[in-house]
Amino acid sequence: MSLELPDKITDSQYRYDSFENGKVLLNKKKNHLPAMGWNSWNAFGSGNTQFLTKIMADKIVELGLKDLGYKYVILDDGCYKAQRIDGKLSNDEVKFPDGFKTLSDYIHSKGLKFGMYNDIGTNLCAGAAVGTCGHEKTDAQSYIDWGVDFLKIDNCYFLWDNATFSNPENARYVFAPKIKGVEIKGPNNQLNQTMGTGINIKISAKDGKLSGNGAKLEQDYVTDLGTFDGTNTGISPIGPRSGELQFTITVAEAGIYKLTVEYASGKENGIGQWLQLAVGTGINCKYYYDDLLPETLNKNSFQISEEINIELTAGENIIRIMNHRRQENTLCSYAAMLEGLNKANPNHDILLSLCEWGKTQPQNWGYKVGDSWRILNDITFRVGSDGDAGFGEWNNPGTQSVCSQYNKAVVMDKFAGLDKGWNDPDMLMVGMKGLTPEMNKTHFTMWCMMNAPLMLGLDLRRVLKGDELYNIISNKDLIDLNQDVLGVQAKRIWTSYDSKAPDKDYIQDNNRFDILAKPLSDGGVAVALFNLSDTAASKSVSVSFDMINRMLGKKMKNKLDVTKEYKVKDLWSKAEKSVKGEFSFEAVPPCDCIVVKVY
Repeated sequence: MSLELPDKITDSQYRYDSFENGKVLLNKKKNHLPAMGWNSWNAFGSGNTQFLTKIMADKIVELGLKDLGYKYVILDDGCYKAQRIDGKLSNDEVKFPDGFKTLSDYIHSKGLKFGMYNDIGTNLCAGAAVGTCGHEKTDAQSYIDWGVDFLKIDNCYFLWDNATFSNPENARYVFAPKIKGVEIKGPNNQLNQTMGTGINIKISAKDGKLSGNGAKLEQDYVTDLGTFDGTNTGISPIGPRSGELQFTITVAEAGIYKLTVEYASGKENGIGQWLQLAVGTGINCKYYYDDLLPETLNKNSFQISEEINIELTAGENIIRIMNHRRQENTLCSYAAMLEGLNKANPNHDILLSLCEWGKTQPQNWGYKVGDSWRILNDITFRVGSDGDAGFGEWNNPGTQSVCSQYNKAVVMDKFAGLDKGWNDPDMLMVGMKGLTPEMNKTHFTMWCMMNAPLMLGLDLRRVLKGDELYNIISNKDLIDLNQDVLGVQAKRIWTSYDSKAPDKDYIQDNNRFDILAKPLSDGGVAVALFNLSDTAASKSVSVSFDMINRMLGKKMKNKLDVTKEYKVKDLWSKAEKSVKGEFSFEAVPPCDCIVVKVY
């Protein structure tokens, strides 16, 4: 990637209009199930060491977690030297004295897989100036040489967005300027030049159409032409996450026309400097401008752009004023690392975990290059003290809570699958201080039902076989749901909250309980009831086979036969019973759950 300006996009597969076409890029491998393992960040933060990592690998084997699927041992931030050596990444010699290849070999000798961390920006989030930006090919070769199986790539210090620790003025790249209107002249042919004929149309922004979401008409100009920042709570993942200003132009003659834009640029959220101008939509779209416009005196000082040549067809044309670069730039940056890995070893099978915190709505495009994508900012910011979750981390309204991550991920099932990848509501907080046994159990069940990566974050020296924490993270029935080869994320089929579309409505009020259903490869269905509130559910809830069949539809291997008797197994208590047509969940205690398999 360039360190001067965002790269030019020459392949339409990296464009916004291609996000829904289902095509992966750079031969990204499909059919990976959600990753399972251990990540160093919550327990040790930047203080992780070679010594501690080996102990965690040993504990994964000793506790039998490897045999349950926990295979990836991942070094998070804090493992490199603060600066590159001869342009390359190198190990912090105090923390990792024997080097990454030796540690990788040790982990592989245990039958486990080795994971590492980096960032698409210039620096890592903890500050080391060793981000991959501009070094993708070199770093990819290092990761191949070290035997890396998993890469978590963060999003701090990103040059082309106002991401964490980035220059706030980088908003200039991800929003279009204020737009007052456009003027179109032409067509540019000999007859019109001789006769002085052709069209000369001025169209005000208020006479255009705002499409998608976010763009605003204020007085006589439009702002916020860009992509919503999805880092925090409050932004639904469903529907268009960006807006455009569109003008419909009808011309009698096909040809080259000249277009100018009246604009005022800025360097802040909602008002930028980068303009994308295209004609047409979908596969018929053609871009005529995709660059910074000359800076205006200030954000309230409008000026006329230079003429931009555009091609119009006879009849109706749609002219689009927009900026989708927030998503496109981030996609291109992650793609650069995948391209580097492919060059270093075309047969690699490295999982790529996109840790950009949902900022650029990665559910729209992440499947093209990644195996999973974070959906929000971190689930906890209390790291390095063996994961003290702190007070309120069950239902904190910010991202640092189980409920906040769940509330967004639970309506994102349409974006996940074996042919795509997985929504990632961040690492498990099971075992962290501040979460009760009921919260731990429910948290784990949520992640298993939603096909989230299962990354343990606690110091495994605190876990003993047969103790409370062990019994949660080793529940094979729950893990089997997460790793089921059908690869379908659970769908919310009912909620006690007032909702007409429980599978689509982004609900943040945690005073409720939800029912999720997940189809399985053996023809069975997992059904879970979650009580998110801190009070007990007041009554039992019935679930009919008809409701499950209707809500899951074609995602099911086989629909449930309402005339047939099925077994229902509680996956925590292991109790079984027989039912026909429907079954009931008893009232659930605060922050607790019931999950069953119908088969």
